[in-house]
Formats: sequence, structure tokens, C-alpha cells
Amino acid sequence: MANALRVDLDEEHKGYRWETEYERSWEAIRENEHGLLQPSVDDIVNKAKRKRIQDRRKMRLGMMRHLYIVIDMSESMHEHDYKPSRIRCCLTLVQNFLKDFFDMNPISQIGIIITRNKRREKISELSGNPKAHLEALKKLFDIECVGEPSLQNCLESALDTLKHMPSHTSKEVLVIFGSLTTCDPSDINQTIEVLAARNVRCSVIGLAAEVRICHSLAKQTKGTYNVALDESHLKDLLYDHLNPPPATANTESSLIRMGFPQYYNEDEGKPSMCVCHLSNNVNFSTSGYFCPQCNSKYCELPVECQVCGLTLVSSTHLSRSYHHLFPVDMFTVNEYANGVICFGCQIETKTAAQCEHCSNLFCIDCDLFIHESMHLCPGCASRRLQ
Repeated sequence: MANALRVDLDEEHKGYRWETEYERSWEAIRENEHGLLQPSVDDIVNKAKRKRIQDRRKMRLGMMRHLYIVIDMSESMHEHDYKPSRIRCCLTLVQNFLKDFFDMNPISQIGIIITRNKRREKISELSGNPKAHLEALKKLFDIECVGEPSLQNCLESALDTLKHMPSHTSKEVLVIFGSLTTCDPSDINQTIEVLAARNVRCSVIGLAAEVRICHSLAKQTKGTYNVALDESHLKDLLYDHLNPPPATANTESSLIRMGFPQYYNEDEGKPSMCVCHLSNNVNFSTSGYFCPQCNSKYCELPVECQVCGLTLVSSTHLSRSYHHLFPVDMFTVNEYANGVICFGCQIETKTAAQCEHCSNLFCIDCDLFIHESMHLCPGCASRRLQ
């Protein structure tokens, strides 16, 4: 215990980056035979991406995620250091993030909370319907940013829902914070302790400067804390949360009951109302997805049946989540003096990555695309079809 405490104290008192000796990062950049610097920069970026992919392979990732996005809408979000303003930049990026999130995590759920004027407002509940979240985000463009934020109120609001989620799922909170202060009703450290005990991982993206309480929140809940430098850096930090975080030691492995509903076209079924639109804009039609257990009708998938509680998905949703459990094996990178042709883009390259299963060679760009986006080796896939 004493040793662990000493390590924590050393980390907190080791100083900021500008107080230590600076790094000569520019010395790693070299001109190529044509006098260009960009290939050297691209090589450094690609190596960093490959290292991130390789590190992620050593971790156990989950398929089902429950994520609350907390957006600061205090007065500080009116600043114009992010174009056109902090709040508009954040809302636009979150809209794009939602589309990519549900594409990579189709059986996961997201909720949105905003904080302003020392209060929190839950804009959308946890659900897997991206359209509902996008409509809620569009309305935020017309809401004025006023007062101070309340980080504790947002965390407790998210905790009230996440604490009821099953233990086999990932429980996360992502805070986009632009203020340097937070106005809380009580001791926020007690809330952080409860979040850590409930295995709720909290990550923070700062827009202004490092805030001590945000650093403590991320550290105790095993999340991440970063401060964005500009719009492109903010996008990179946000998109880092597209992939599931490493599963904790307390994450259980269990069987989950799921239903694969049948879809009926306009002229196939009988007229009925869908359960998902009973509260507003009643949808009375013959088409839709019908729950195999209770026969309730829904417009879109995935969704949790409001009548019997069965998780309704399609086979494509499961297959798109499959790569989180079994990612593509890392390729072996080698140098070829005479150059080789990339199997993917058919471009000649001197640095290529080789698949150990099909022995096909890929350029570095295709290698990264396969591991980050495609999640399938085209050489192995084409060999199976032959």
C-alpha cells in the first residue's frame, strides 16, 4: 500500500511537460530521395497506428456497450477557438461520431446528457436508434449555452441508469468538457468512488486546459483524459472511442437471449401499430419487424422489445460486431528493394505487409484499412470463394 501511494505521489508531482526537458521530435523526420518530408511524417503516423492496433489485440474487448455522452453547454462553449465555435464544432463531430459508432457497434446503446446553468438535462435515453439521437442533437443547435456546468449531476444521472445494466456489458461515460470549473451540489469525489465501484469507465475530452477533477475522474475509473489542441485533434480523440474499451476483470461472460424477427412488406402482413411509436407519431401500417416471442411490431433494428424484453437483432448486426472478439491477425512488415505489387490497391510499394495465412502482400495503407475498417483479409476471403 505504501509503495502504491508513493508511485501515485510521484506521478502527480513529476511536473508538466513544459517544466521538463523538451523532446526533439523533429529529429525523427528525414527527407527522402526526392527531398520530400511528407513520406517520413506518414511513416511515423502509420507506425503509431500499427502499434495501437497491436496493443489492442492483446486486450479482451466487449461487443455490447452502454455509453452516455455528456456535452458541456455552459457559457464557456461560446468561445471561438474551435471554428465556428466550441459548441457547434462539438455537436457536428458528435453527429458524425454517432453514425460511425452504430456502424461499428450495432448492438450497443448510447444516451446523451447536456449540462448548463448548474443543471443537467437528459436529451435522449439509452437506445440503439441513431435517428432518435441525431434528431435530439439537431435541436441542441438552437439551445443557448449559459451558466456553469455541473459534472457531478451528469455523472449521477448516467450512473442511475448504468448501474442497472448487466455485468457482461461495458458501461461508459464520455464527457466533452469546455469549462475550467464545475458547480456541484456535494462532494464529487464520493460520486467518483461509486462510479469506480460500479465499473463505470469515465473518459474526458477537454477543450480548454487540464482540470484536476477531470484527471482524477478518468484515473480512478480507468478511463482516458485528453485535452484537444484543435478541431482535427478533437475529432481524433473522439473517434478513439469508436472501438470498445478493454474488458475489466469483473466483466462476466454469459449467454444472451436474442431474437431474429421476420420482416413483412406492405402487402404481406395485417395493418397494425408499431410499439416504438405508440407515444408519438403513431405508425399504422402493414410492414415492420415482428418479435418472434410476443409478436410486437417494430420499425427498426436493433431494439429491445418493450413488451417481453427480448433483444431483437439481425444476423448482419452480429457479424459486424464479431471482429471485436476475433480481430484480423497482424501482418508481417518487410522491406523489398525491387518493389512488390499490393494485392489490395495494385500499387507498387517497397514496404509491404504479408498475411501469414494467404501470403498475399499489402501496402501499409491497405494494411491499416484492413485492420481498422474492413476487419477481413481480402486475400483469405477470395481464397475461400474459389
